[in-house]
Amino acid sequence: MRALTWQGTGKVSVETVPDPRIEQPTDAIVRMTSTAICGSDLHLYDVLGMYIDQGDILGHEPMGIVEEVGAEVTHIKPGDRVVIPFNISCGSCWMCSRGFYAQCETTQNKEQGKGASLFGYTKLYGQVPGGQAEYLRVPQAHFGPIKVPDDGRPDEHYLFLSDVLTTSWQAVKYAGVQPGDTVFVTGLGPIGQISARVARHLGAGRVIASDLVPERLAMAERHGIEVLDASKVDVPSAVLDMTGGRGADSVIESVGMEAHGSPVQSAAIKAAGKLPDAVARKAVDTFGLDRMAALTTAFAAVRRAGTVSIIGVYGGQADPMPMMDLFDKGVTLRMGQAHVRRWSDEILPILTGEGDPLGVDDLVTHRLPLEEAPHGYEIFKNKEDGCIKVVLKP
Repeated sequence: MRALTWQGTGKVSVETVPDPRIEQPTDAIVRMTSTAICGSDLHLYDVLGMYIDQGDILGHEPMGIVEEVGAEVTHIKPGDRVVIPFNISCGSCWMCSRGFYAQCETTQNKEQGKGASLFGYTKLYGQVPGGQAEYLRVPQAHFGPIKVPDDGRPDEHYLFLSDVLTTSWQAVKYAGVQPGDTVFVTGLGPIGQISARVARHLGAGRVIASDLVPERLAMAERHGIEVLDASKVDVPSAVLDMTGGRGADSVIESVGMEAHGSPVQSAAIKAAGKLPDAVARKAVDTFGLDRMAALTTAFAAVRRAGTVSIIGVYGGQADPMPMMDLFDKGVTLRMGQAHVRRWSDEILPILTGEGDPLGVDDLVTHRLPLEEAPHGYEIFKNKEDGCIKVVLKP
């Protein structure tokens, strides 16, 4: 089969690789019909190469048609249309039984000190081949795959259950949004876009969001979001002005380590990416390598006794945190990988109902054949050609 593979820092290519096969009775083989490029994939593309091997298959936002199932897989069958959650969870361990699917103890990577395995995401998370390919082997398929209707709607209407939509839903839930609240979202990439829309859907009275990219700001405005151009205003000050000096009730930090600003951390990230793998891994484990601009903005914009929900991905172990300010303000922090299956059953009826209340049909800006995936990575990374979200078609 053909698959998108990592070939080195800043380099990916589509190669011919062996077809996946059933290895365990809880496996399934799914033929990919759509698979998206995620902002987290850019971390592998540019930053986290010390945790990935040449030839590894990337991608963790896939959906497709079931081709084959193992003997213990009964809730899906060949021919079913399914979305595959990005985290791999068994559904029955201590963590899963409490809804913490991203911490599944069956697939947890204990030797790395990390949570549940993820598709296409480094040695830290199981080094499981990803979904930017023609076929995908799905472990724990007796629980993970989400069956969606073959109702004539395009893949993109359901695809984001794999990550973007469930991640954004969790971000809003973790933010503790109450009816009428003011919510501020840092960054208007795919997660920020959908988080802002979900916040409105779940009752926020006002949603404010910031970004630097005109196309992202325009997309958010189409959905009733008040936008701040971070290239023109001091964002925390603007949020305070818009809220009578109090700040936002909840802030969703959706940017993570790739935030603009923080030149020292930016230089550290670039330097770490050029080191030998063993040395680079030690640097990530020891130093503060993340760009902290988005977090700093979030902490400054939240009101006293408010909540900051961190859904952007961070990788450094010793990042500086303004602990005095956070303690003085009494800020609640919640964060972590999305527990996809915890939210999917709650969201799916909204998608199968009338209309598009979550705005999922207005997110994809580029649809490309799998063979053009390297181009997709480049325009997504560089925010070229109005690119906000890329979906690959194997």
